[in-house]
Amino acid sequence: MISDKIRDKQLNHVKITLMSIEHILETLKQSSYYNDHLCALKETRKSSFSGLIGSSQALILSALAQDFKNILIITANTDRAQVLKSEIGLFSEQTVRLFPAPDILPGEELKPSQEIIGERLTVLNSWDSGDKGIVIAPVEAIMWKTNQKLENIKIAVKQVIRIDCLIEQLILLGYKRFDIVGGRGEFSVRGGIIDIFALNSDQPMRLEFVGDKIESLRSFDAHTQRSINKIAQIIILPARERFEVPLFDHLPEDTLVVLAEKLMVEQAAQKHLDEAKGYLSFAEILTLIESYRNLECSTFLDPHSNPYFSAPQDYLNKIEAISPETIVISKHATRIREEIVAQVIEGSLGGGFVFEEKTILSDKELFGEKVVLKKVSPIVNEGVSDELLADLKPGDFVVHENYGIAVFLGMTKIKIEELDQEYLALGFAESVKVYVPPSQAGLVEKYAGVGEYQPKLSRLGTPAWQKTKSQVKKRLRDMTKELLELYAVREKQPGFIYPADDLWQKELANTFPYEETPDQHRAIAETNKEMESERPMDRLVCGDVGYGKTEVAIRAAAKAVSAGKQVAVLAPTTILTEQHYNNFKERFHSSPFVIEMLSRFRSKKEQAVTVKALEQGGVDIVIGTHRLLSKDVRFKDLGLLVIDEEQRFGVGHKEKLKRLKKNVDVLTLTATPIPRTLYLSLAGIRSMSTITTPPLDRSPIRTYVVPWSEAVIREAILRELDRGGQIYFLHNFVETIEGFAAKIKKLVPEAKVSVAHGQMPPRVLEKRMIDFMERKYDLLICTSIIESGLDITNVNTILIDRAERFGLSQLYQIRGRVGRSAVRAYAYLFYHPEKVITDQAMERLTAIQEFTSLGSGYKLAMRDLEIRGAGNLLGAEQSGHILEVGFDLYCELLEQAVREVKGIKEVTPREVQIDLKVNAFIPRDYITDDRQRIAMYRRLNLAETKQALEELKVELCDRFGAVPDNLLNLFKILDLKIKAMKAQVKSVKEQGNKIVIEWLSGKYKQLEVRGRDKISLVSVNILR
Repeated sequence: MISDKIRDKQLNHVKITLMSIEHILETLKQSSYYNDHLCALKETRKSSFSGLIGSSQALILSALAQDFKNILIITANTDRAQVLKSEIGLFSEQTVRLFPAPDILPGEELKPSQEIIGERLTVLNSWDSGDKGIVIAPVEAIMWKTNQKLENIKIAVKQVIRIDCLIEQLILLGYKRFDIVGGRGEFSVRGGIIDIFALNSDQPMRLEFVGDKIESLRSFDAHTQRSINKIAQIIILPARERFEVPLFDHLPEDTLVVLAEKLMVEQAAQKHLDEAKGYLSFAEILTLIESYRNLECSTFLDPHSNPYFSAPQDYLNKIEAISPETIVISKHATRIREEIVAQVIEGSLGGGFVFEEKTILSDKELFGEKVVLKKVSPIVNEGVSDELLADLKPGDFVVHENYGIAVFLGMTKIKIEELDQEYLALGFAESVKVYVPPSQAGLVEKYAGVGEYQPKLSRLGTPAWQKTKSQVKKRLRDMTKELLELYAVREKQPGFIYPADDLWQKELANTFPYEETPDQHRAIAETNKEMESERPMDRLVCGDVGYGKTEVAIRAAAKAVSAGKQVAVLAPTTILTEQHYNNFKERFHSSPFVIEMLSRFRSKKEQAVTVKALEQGGVDIVIGTHRLLSKDVRFKDLGLLVIDEEQRFGVGHKEKLKRLKKNVDVLTLTATPIPRTLYLSLAGIRSMSTITTPPLDRSPIRTYVVPWSEAVIREAILRELDRGGQIYFLHNFVETIEGFAAKIKKLVPEAKVSVAHGQMPPRVLEKRMIDFMERKYDLLICTSIIESGLDITNVNTILIDRAERFGLSQLYQIRGRVGRSAVRAYAYLFYHPEKVITDQAMERLTAIQEFTSLGSGYKLAMRDLEIRGAGNLLGAEQSGHILEVGFDLYCELLEQAVREVKGIKEVTPREVQIDLKVNAFIPRDYITDDRQRIAMYRRLNLAETKQALEELKVELCDRFGAVPDNLLNLFKILDLKIKAMKAQVKSVKEQGNKIVIEWLSGKYKQLEVRGRDKISLVSVNILR
């Protein structure tokens, strides 16, 4: 709360002038300390600042940015570069850019990421164009050479350029042609429209030509493919970097070059030079720097200088003592503003400093917190929405809602009575073919089962398919009834009503070192709301490992212990228990609450003490394995039970869990992804929260598919060791794993290597995993036991031997063991060229290389995982039903069952049959790619309102140009279909010169055509 003294000042309207950043900068710039260095730089072209306390270096550099047009700052590593960028951004309004190092080693055959090339070339282009600003680069980025000449293409509205010439120029710059643009370095051509995703742009651009003139230029969203803003002109930089000349060939002559901590920069440069050939040496860089004004900045004080900056005092537990002549820069700015009268700025500094009686404070002085830079999420390209690309190709299994399971044979054009029409051709059992018109494309879904399961084709002309659907629906109704009855009983049980969050809980939330994702924030709010209600909570939280489920449990636990209740956290393995215990201890470290663990890692004596304390109320939070379910474990006042991965407990354990759940709040966590469609279907009968967005500072995993190479293996391991990280090496053959480990130890003697596999005695395996978690080893050679559960943020490289032997979803999960922090993660998928590899296996490897969080491969893997997840959530019997009808239809039937059991009546028919002799289809020359055309047919059919159809028409104009007549006819028919559904019409059929309308009630109406517009005629008559 605000102190009495400050409150009195506010009440008496005492005018207080608060210190500003501008004032701080002005004070520094007027000092002789600063001006002496400035004169030295201008006269001798050299100087050095020493004794730079805390984040004062950022202040000095911000001041210099006002005196020099261009500044290049060289740091020891990327982390320091990012911190400095963030700190300078607090003191200066100048543009600050990062110049990153390629995420490969010189000489490697691997390609650096397009995002990094884009960032590097954008900086070079800004220098070539004469732009002013600050560039910060880790020394490794400077050690790489770059393009000698930066070619580009300048594009502007009304410019005249032939389309074929532009295509040729794009290919010369390294751009690749695709049917639809989804990522940087790609372009597509559709008639007079060209889409380009330049490396130097956050969004792709759409050029619309009329003849050879660019009529329109606009940015668009790669995910939705919809235009966003009109643009006057753009510059397209190359889609590749050639490492030909030093960066200094592009650096303007008037640039001030700054070495931030020269000694550390030199040591880092030497490390990189030892790691790989092809870099510029530090000596070469120093020689190049001599041509420019240059400056050294150091925290160490020169013995011949007097200190100008000093360290501020600590204000731990005495924030109210901060005077108005202070600037506070904190990530807890909102809270601090309530407690002090001073300038408070939202942000993060490495440390505060004092000069000229001016004080800058950081969270280090206020709370003793080490700075955790909350990095802004990089703009990660989501890729093309799966709505826009039908993941359907000839040979795939499909489900027709009315006819059953078939094989998709492709799109085919058929001429009937002088009418052209395009159909989806489906093949059923006994070689029977069915041609589905565009107006019924919504009835066809790709069949989704689990893994490699191949369904039986349905036989037409038999009641078998309708019988299967009815049986599945009946069982779904039974399951829904059972669940609803179960929750109805629980609803009637009295629960403990928790109070709203108190001050300590808010403090705990503020100390969460990461930015909450929207999903995580929602899950916490939903859990809070349910705990504050009158009934006992039973909530399921779904989200991948590392997506923040544990924080939801921690906030719920804080709510329970604040109200005097006890909390039990149950995990299926000793390793997960240890992980949860460490997380809880770290988050509750400054609280008075007692946290204990019950698992094999505790001696019998320690367990006995904990069990006794639990019964007496001496333990607030206990975290354990199934040991918590033992008869001797009793609680004084259990309020919350958190269960991690309930599906991994045995039947006996689940029975004991039922008893423990009575009258307490239950929060169940699962890392199995739950599909949105299933989530929506179950939302009415189960309390669920889903966390589908990764933390904001995650970088996509760089994935390489490479032939077995000891050189690449050694380079990959050494690179990770060099940055202080750890490595998984997956070798999924228990019988040869020890020999394999010996080979890797010999190849990389610098690494401390351990081995882990599922056939080890459980205690030995657990010990090795815990030792690895505690960083006693650098490299873990293991089988696929790492596939799920573990969350070790320091492991950011994974190597997979014989990767072609894994399924796509399994590869996705295994690869997901890395990339759980802001650090860039790497995955190497090795195959042995001398072994026979199937085309399917190679496709899987290519798919996983392509998906970071995008592409059809990702969707395939996620769909497989989600269906397995549905089985885990709903039980083995339901998994069988999913296979019988396909996942999408299963979800639809489940939704119908939930509505029926709840007594919600559906009056609108699912489908209206419209058979009019009208050319109504998407011409192939309008949308040439089959996958996009099929997807558009589906989207048109799923539109339920006239407005939705109009929006699709606008989108088509935007993406493909003016809508042709045949497609306009299809729009009219689909609009008619929407009206017919509302009017309870069953079918509209053209027979000779008449059109017959049949209603669900059995009523008929015949209309004479006589050359009139058929669609308008029907439209008018169905509404009468």
